[in-house]
Parts: sequence; structure tokens; C-alpha cells
Amino acid sequence: MKQAPLFAIVTGGCSGLGHATSSFLIAAGWEVCIFDINQEQGKQISFTLHPTRCSFKQVDVTNVESVEQAVNDLADERISLLVNCAGIAPAKRMLNRQGEAIALDDFAKVININLIGSFNVARLVAASMAKNEASNEDGQRGVIINTASVAGYEGQIGQTAYAASKAGLIGLTLPMARDLAASGIRVNSIAPGIMGTPMLLAMPENVQEGLASNVQHPKRLGLPEEFAKLALHIFENSYINGETIRLDGALRMPPK
Repeated sequence: MKQAPLFAIVTGGCSGLGHATSSFLIAAGWEVCIFDINQEQGKQISFTLHPTRCSFKQVDVTNVESVEQAVNDLADERISLLVNCAGIAPAKRMLNRQGEAIALDDFAKVININLIGSFNVARLVAASMAKNEASNEDGQRGVIINTASVAGYEGQIGQTAYAASKAGLIGLTLPMARDLAASGIRVNSIAPGIMGTPMLLAMPENVQEGLASNVQHPKRLGLPEEFAKLALHIFENSYINGETIRLDGALRMPPK
């Protein structure tokens, strides 16, 4: 009997690392459901990736009802993998040139989307995964991968909100893995460095070279598919758990 494809949810799957992960999983034979906020773009992208093995749900990761509805709609699916890629990365200093403080709402918005949004999706998907039959001799029922960042370790000037949100995901990784261990769910995070997403690749060559100058080796921007390959490896390697893996070419971020 032919085995059914594995099923994954990818948040933020319409762009950047999320899109690369969705595409890579589809190519590896998975079924993928993209959770993203942009309905028109999402439907088009999911159909382009695969007309039958890729689906889309309009989801606001910060909204409890939105995520609950999307996960409930997938009740008949055996969700094996969640990759949280939804996030924003605005840059604002705590004080502007006039000495005025950053608006608290600006800080809170980043934390709400990047950190709380990732947790919101993870907690609801974990409840669904916990009902799965174990898929291997280790009792695995699912894998959750959050997208942190090297900024969670070495936040740059203007990155207080972004760095705090990503540091929060790094700090969340081990206790979440411990919480879900009894349910057979592994939890890990990937902390990318400077990745060659479409937004960065659209920048002038000299700007890209400047960004890559602090990468040790290979001295270039990371490739989104390298993130996707690592996500799939984490799923396939049952002994990786409670870990944040840097994907950065030995980059250590300078202040600016």
C-alpha cells in the first residue's frame, strides 16, 4: 500500500524562508498547508507550488480565533511538522534623532507577531499532534521548529524589539521541548544569519557584499533552501531536541 505523504504547516509560507521551506517540503513529497495573512497571494502561491499537495489558510498568528479555526479545519490531517516562519523585522532605535522614545506599540507589535504569534500557533498545533499515533520506535508524534535569529544573541543597533523577540524564541525552545516530551513532540529552533531572501537579493551588489563581509565561511549570504534543508533534517533526526541551531557561516553580528 502506498504511504500517504507527510503533512506540514508552515507559517509565513508566502515569502522568504517560509516560502523556501514550503517549496522544499513539497519537492520532498510532503503535503503543506501555508498559514499566512495575505489571502490573494497565498492562494496563488500555494497553487503554484502544487495544485493538490499545497493548500493555504488565511491566518493571523496573533489572533486566537484565527489560528484555532485553521487548526480545527485540519483536524482530519495528521500534522507531523510545524515550521514557524511568520515574523517582521522593523528597525527602530529606542531614541530617535530628536531624543524621542520609540512608541511602546511599535515594540509590542514585534513581540506579539514574532514571539507570541509563534507560541500561539505552536500550542494549538501541539494539541493536535499529541493525538497522533506514534510514527517511530521513539514514540514521535510531531516536530515543531521555530525561527529564531542570530539577532537573538547579538542584536544590532535599532533591533531592540526584533532581538528581544528572537531571544524569547531561543529561551522558549528548551522548556517547550521539556513540556511536550511526554507527548512525543520534539521542539527546536533555527537561528539564521543573513539570508539571501528575495528582499535582500534585490539590494545593490555592494550592499549585499557589505552584509556578507562579517560572515567567516562561506563568505556569502545564506540561501533560503539551506534553511529548508536544515528544517527537514531536524525532522528526520530524532535525537535533535530542545536545541537552537545557528545557520550563519560563523557570523557574529557587529553593533551595526
